[in-house]
Amino acid sequence: MIFGYARVSTDDQNLSLQIDALTHYGIDKLFQEKVTGAKKDRPQLEEMINLLREGDSVVIYKLDRISRSTKHLIELSELFE
Repeated sequence: MIFGYARVSTDDQNLSLQIDALTHYGIDKLFQEKVTGAKKDRPQLEEMINLLREGDSVVIYKLDRISRSTKHLIELSELFE
């Protein structure tokens, strides 16, 4: 399964550019949220991670959409291996 994850940091920002790109890629399931990347509490990201199985893929628009710190990005990449 191909999962897509889209995030914006504020309510004023729009998810449509990310969603359009992810949809064009051909994702099977989309997770989206409006929350700052610095916050660890991101329910949609957690739900996606819990659904991941071996062979699944995660597609994001830009790296800073899934993580705002190198440490967190490394933690996520280890989870995804």
